Parts: sequence; C-alpha cells; structure tokens
Amino acid sequence: MKKSILFTLIIIFLGCTKQSQQQSVAVDPEADLIDIWISAARDSVHLSMDERKNLLQQAKDKAFALANDSLGIEKLSKISLAYKKISDSLEFRKTNQQVMELAEKSKMHRVLGNSHWDMAYLFSSYGVLDSAFYHYQKALKSFEQLPSDSISNSNKGRMHYLMGRIQDSYKDFLGAEISITSALRIFEDLEDSERVYNCYNMLGIIASGMDDSDKALEFFKKAGAYIDEVDESEQAKFIQQNQYNIAHELSQKGDYLAAEEVFDKLLKNKTIKEKNLELYSLALTSQAYSIYKGEQNVEKAKTLINQSIKLNDSINHNVDQPRAKQYYAELLAEQGDTATALQYAKESRALAQETYNNERLTEVLRLLTKLDGENALAYSNAYYDLSETIQEEERTKRDKFARIRLETDQVIHENEVLSREKQIWMGTILGLILFGMAIIIILFQYINNNRLKYRQKQQESNHEIYNLMLSQQGKFEEGKQLEQKRISEELHDGILGEMLGIRLILSGLNERDDDASVEQRADLIERLREVEEEIRTISHELNHASYEKFHNFIVSLEDLIRGIEKSSGIACSFTYDNKVNWDNLLGDIKINAYRIVQESLKNCVKHAQCEHIDIAFGMNGEKLKLTISDDGIGFDTNKGKRGIGIRNIISRVKKVKGTFAIDSVKGKGTIITVTIPSTYIGLENTPNDVTQKQILNA
Repeated sequence: MKKSILFTLIIIFLGCTKQSQQQSVAVDPEADLIDIWISAARDSVHLSMDERKNLLQQAKDKAFALANDSLGIEKLSKISLAYKKISDSLEFRKTNQQVMELAEKSKMHRVLGNSHWDMAYLFSSYGVLDSAFYHYQKALKSFEQLPSDSISNSNKGRMHYLMGRIQDSYKDFLGAEISITSALRIFEDLEDSERVYNCYNMLGIIASGMDDSDKALEFFKKAGAYIDEVDESEQAKFIQQNQYNIAHELSQKGDYLAAEEVFDKLLKNKTIKEKNLELYSLALTSQAYSIYKGEQNVEKAKTLINQSIKLNDSINHNVDQPRAKQYYAELLAEQGDTATALQYAKESRALAQETYNNERLTEVLRLLTKLDGENALAYSNAYYDLSETIQEEERTKRDKFARIRLETDQVIHENEVLSREKQIWMGTILGLILFGMAIIIILFQYINNNRLKYRQKQQESNHEIYNLMLSQQGKFEEGKQLEQKRISEELHDGILGEMLGIRLILSGLNERDDDASVEQRADLIERLREVEEEIRTISHELNHASYEKFHNFIVSLEDLIRGIEKSSGIACSFTYDNKVNWDNLLGDIKINAYRIVQESLKNCVKHAQCEHIDIAFGMNGEKLKLTISDDGIGFDTNKGKRGIGIRNIISRVKKVKGTFAIDSVKGKGTIITVTIPSTYIGLENTPNDVTQKQILNA
C-alpha cells in the first residue's frame, strides 16, 4: 500500500515537472528527480519515517553526483532542511556541515549564510545559546559578502537582532545594545516597520535590564509609534505587548498608580482574553502587585492573583506561575498567615526550579529566608550559591561573545586599513594627473612621509604581533602537553586493551590447525587491522569530535564488556540504573567513564587471576557511582608503585572532578569505586530563556 502511494506521488510530481519544463529551458532531469524525492520525503505523511529517510538519502547521493557543483550544493541545502522538518537532527547536522564546507569552498555566501542560520536556529531551540550566537555571527559574515540589496540587508539586520536577544539573555547589555542598534539602522533604511518596532521594544527590554526605567519607557513609546504602520492582523498583538511593557516598567520605576491605570486599560481589552491568555495572566499578576504596592489594597490584590493562579493552572502556563505564587505568599504574610504563605512560597520555588527560572528562584529564596526562620540559613546559602552560579555563567557567556565580537572587529579594522590605503593611492594618482609635473617634488615628499609613517606603524604592529606570538607560544606548549597526555591515555586505555584480548585468544589458537581456528585467526587479523585504523584515527584526531561518538552510552559499555568476556574467558556481569538518562550525560563524562571501565577490565585480565568481574553503574545521591569488583588474588594497596593503568584512571577521574578509591585484600579480590558528578547536556538553558524575554516579567 505504501509503495503504491509513493508511486502515485512520484507520478504527480513528474507531471508537474513536465508542465514546468514546457515553460523553461535547459531543465536538468536529475535535479528534478532530486526535488521530487525531497518533496515526497518532506510532505508525504503516508510514508513511514524509514521510507522518508531512504528518499532523502537517495536525493543526497544524486546531489553529490550532479555535474553542476553549485546546483548540487543548492539541492543539499534543501535536503538538510528536509531532515530538519522530519526531526532527524543527526542527519540534518551532518548534511548541513557538508553544505557549509562545500559552500565555503565554492564561495556561495548566500547558501553558507543560510546554513549557519539553520544551525543557529537548531542550537537555539535546544537552549545551547552560545553555539547559536556563534552560528548567527558566521551567518552575518557570509551575508556581508553578498551585494547590497534589500534581501541581504534584511538578513544582516535579522542576524544582528537575534544575536542581541541572546546577549540580553546573558545580561551582556552593552553587546546586546550594539547588536540591536545595528539591526535598527538597517530596518529603518528598509522601512520595515514591524522589525523597527521589535528593535525599539528590545532596546526597552535591555534598558530595563540595566535598571534605567526612564530610558526603557522612552524606547517602548518609540516602539508604540510604529504599531500603526505594521500589518493590521498583527496590530492588536503589538498594542497589547507594548501596553504591558510600559505598565511593567512604570511598576518597576515605583509609579504604581500609573502602572495600575495602564494594566486596567489592557485587561479591559476583550481580544486579550480571547486570543492571548498567557499575556492576560501576566497582566493580572502584575496589576495585582501594582495595587498591593500602590493602593495597598491587599484583598483586591489577592483576588486578582487568585484568578491568575487558576488561569495558569487551566492553560498550563508554568512560566509565570512561580511569580504569581510568590506574590500571593507575600500578601498572605502581610496579613499574618505565615503558614499558608510558606506553603505558596515553597510551591513557587519548586515551579521556578522546574522551569529553570533562576531570576524568580533567587527572589523566592530571599522571601523564604524571611518566612521560615528555622531554615533561614539553608535558604540563604542556597540563594548565595545560586547567585554565584548565575553570575559565573553570565560572565563566561559574555567572554565568549566578546571573543566573537573581537574577531569581527579585527576583520572590520583590516578592511578599513585596506580602504584607507586604496584612497591614498587613488588620491596620489589623481594629484599627479591634475597638478602635473610642477608638483612632482611635493608629491614625492608626501609619499616619503607616508612611507615613514607606515613603517613606524608597521614596526609598532610588528612589536605587538611579537608580544602576542610569545603569549600564544606559551599557550600552545601547554595545549600540546595536554594533547600528548590525552593521546597517551587513549592509546594505553583503548588500543592496549584491544590488543591484550587479541593476544590472549591467539595464544589459545597457536597450536590448532582446524578450519574454525583458521577462520577465527583471520577474524583476529581483521581486528588487528581495525586497531590499526583506530591508531590512525587517534593520530589525526586534533579536535573534540571523539567525545561525541558515544551516541548510546550503555550499548557501548555492554559491547566492551562482552568483548572482554569473550576474549578472556572471565565471566562478567553488568548492572546499571534504568532511571538515569545516560545518553544525555556530558561527552567528557561518557568517554572518561568508558575508558575507566576499559582500563580496569584490562588490569583484571592481566593481573587479578579472577573468575568473575562485577561492573555496576548507578546513582548515589546527586552523583554517579561506578563500582568494578573481581574475585581475584588481590594485592596490598600500601606497597609497590602504581602502574600507568591506575595512574591513567586517576587522571581521568580528576578530569571529570570525581573521586577514586581502591580496596584490595590478598586472596579476596579487588574493588574499585569511582564517583562522578552527574552533569547533563542542555540543563543550564532552555529556549524559553530568550523567547520569554520578548514580554517582561515583573
């Protein structure tokens, strides 16, 4: 049935293609077939996911085979977007990377910029905002290489705007203001009123983040002046958003009565309750807070917040619920109902943790120190720990953004220097033509003076470059030593373990000549070839890619343990905690844990003379606990030097900030225990960190 549906779709697409061929000249049939496969894979919901992926793989193979390189790159770009639409992020990233490399080589700046843009969007949706910022910056550089027209200029403005939003989310307010201002200039030139509104709105948010309420209100009012010029279907949404932001900023400023008036006007708008319940809930909570602070009417404020809490529960609006419950706790405390206030404050804290709302979490912790005297010290410590973590994370991100901006500024500076030199030479030639031979001496003197200045600047630049080279040389040596140590560990932990297993099996087969033994020896020779390939891979591996290869951590460990069991004849058992999300562990933790198990098993095979090995991996509180025990001969841990294997294990444990313990008694076996902090990918940020910034929370 599915095959017949696919056949029908292809016939329809072919019919459309033939019709278009009658209207155009020199249509490539291979390219048309690629478009058919892409469209079928992207839009045909009747096909299974495997069938859709197979169609995209065929299209990808065909695109690589096209004689026209630029056309093939265009098709690959469409294929990568199709993978993105069917939620195959792995193939999307792989294909997108191929498009980037080919487009950069062919200087196809538009395709390269769009590929970086697509990658930035993917990272942004996963909450990996520093990587998203990097790719937005790369996309901007590509678009800047294109001829200036409305499309390329709009794309440049959008990149500046998206970068500014990310910078604002990490409180890099200066960088965010520069990026948004650059976008604003472009959109004003293009007379793109909707995006001009967004830029002024974002500048107001940035000013609010810097506690400059007067400047924020000025920007919000400027944004409001452009609402009449946007599409009519969008005007109601922008009016509500603008009113909320102005009212919120008045509340932040302490002008609660004015804020209450604007909130009241916003809430009386019928469309907000019909089409934007989340904003309606935000406004209810904010109005209640303004009434509490302005009129000091606690009962009226409680009624409004109660409505907001119930509405949030009905629409699952967990983003604003922590704020509403915190304010409700403050009102209850004001009336002396400390027990109920404490309950709501704890619920607010739990929701803030669940939604990764760190700003709200700090406010709730501060409130809890006042409400719960018995646990005030614990709440206070949690508050300071969280504040330090947030500040450190924001500082790290700002440093990354600064480095990326520095690279861009250097390129701009180099272009300016080249432009100035070109102007000087053009001026010199024009002077020679206009003034003739009469002023040759003056021109020569002018040129000589410029040369002297240039040499002086060059000497100063050479001196700066020399100082930078000295600094970089020290960093290079340090990096080289770290890389040598890492490669040594990879060779010892990975390659030697594999060769030990092969040697043990070959020792048993050495005296046997039957067909099965011959075949097994051939298999072992093939495994030696694979070891050779692994050595070659390690020797060429100069980046972090190897830390991403464990796509299924538990399966990798099981394969390793089965291989050791088969090669050594030692019975191995492996248990692990099913509740742990193993695949979402950081790459550093997975690779080092894998190598620790590998090295420990190798030591058991070489030295322990054991019959059984137990490997257990689970959680111990907030940490991962790895235990490897054997029933071998054991050894005295207080005597003798530790071999390179144990030293490598200790080194790997330190890399992931874990702890290592070894317990061994002669004749009773050995137990190795490793504890590792459980750190997962993507828990630091969520996409809401940026998108929720469009509407300010009180």
